[in-house]
Amino acid sequence: MAGADDPLAITDADLVARIAAGDVDAPMAELCRRYQTWLYRYGLQAMGDTGLAQDMVQECFVRLWRNAGKFDPERGSVGTYLLVISRSVAADIRKRPSSRPFEQLEEGQLPPQLDSVDQILSSLMVRDALDSLTPAHRQVLALNAEGLTQSQIAARLKLPLGTVKTRAFHAMRALRAALARQGFDPAT
Repeated sequence: MAGADDPLAITDADLVARIAAGDVDAPMAELCRRYQTWLYRYGLQAMGDTGLAQDMVQECFVRLWRNAGKFDPERGSVGTYLLVISRSVAADIRKRPSSRPFEQLEEGQLPPQLDSVDQILSSLMVRDALDSLTPAHRQVLALNAEGLTQSQIAARLKLPLGTVKTRAFHAMRALRAALARQGFDPAT
């Protein structure tokens, strides 16, 4: 059974809170273990150079350490926070005069990537926003996403049609507000 000192039992947000409180070594090592491969893959994709990707990963964790007190779990997950940091770091590295021109990597040199980074970031932000909704609102949106009409949702949930319409309206409004708080722009 996982105990309180078991690194796997501690959430990412708890680890960042510990870093913000001054307990850096063990929490940072655990976050590195959890996210360094993911960040490195993004760095390779974004910059096409293993050295620059390694620099980006290191700088991401330095910025996480320096800004741990600014992390707000209400606005999103640690994964989303790190991805936003990584995009900023990658842009900064690209601007450095010491960054050499990027060579195109052959397809076989890149680790398999299921989605583009922007798609991953968007899906993480949407998932976090959906998690912030009430269960009733999430349920109506999930059934709608399955292709059910509001009338079909009402029949399945044994609710009046007006209740389903109201829940759908408030769910979408709450979802838009949650995404806005995270800085998500659906136009990009």
